[in-house]
Amino acid sequence: MRIGIVVYSQTGNTRSVAAKLNEALSKAGQQVSLDEVKLAGERKGGDRTFTLGPLPELSRYDAVVLGAAVEAFSLSPVMATYLETIPTLEKKDIACLVTQGFPYGWMGGNRAVRQMRRLCEAKGGKVLGGEVVNWMGAGLEERIARAVEKLAELF
Repeated sequence: MRIGIVVYSQTGNTRSVAAKLNEALSKAGQQVSLDEVKLAGERKGGDRTFTLGPLPELSRYDAVVLGAAVEAFSLSPVMATYLETIPTLEKKDIACLVTQGFPYGWMGGNRAVRQMRRLCEAKGGKVLGGEVVNWMGAGLEERIARAVEKLAELF
C-alpha cells in the first residue's frame, strides 16, 4: 500500500511524530512518504491570514495520514485550509494525527480530529481513525509510541 503522511507543523512537534510513524510504517513493509503543507511566506502564531505554498499531491497514494496541531482549541487553520483546497479524497483511507500542548484530548484535540474527519468525509475520504498526542506532562514518549502504534495498525 502506498501511504502518504501529510503534515503541517509550525513548531516541529507534529513533524516529529509523523517521522516516527513514517519509520514504523516503512518497517511494516508499506511504501510511505512524508510530505508537508507549506506556506508561501511567514505566518506569526495564531495569524489566520496566510497563503499556502505548493500543495502536496495525494493522487499517488492509496491512503493518507493527515497531521496538524491544535490552535485555539481547534484544528490548525492551515490544515483546514489545505483540506478545503484539495479537490478530492475519494477512494482514500485516511487517518488523523493531532498534537496539542494541553494534557487532555477534550482541550481541543478531540475537536480537531472531528473537524479533520468532517473535512475529509466532505471530500469523499474514508476516515479509519485518529489519535491525539498531548505534549504536556510526563510520559510523552510513551504517548507518542502508543499513537504511532495505533495509527500504524489502521493500515
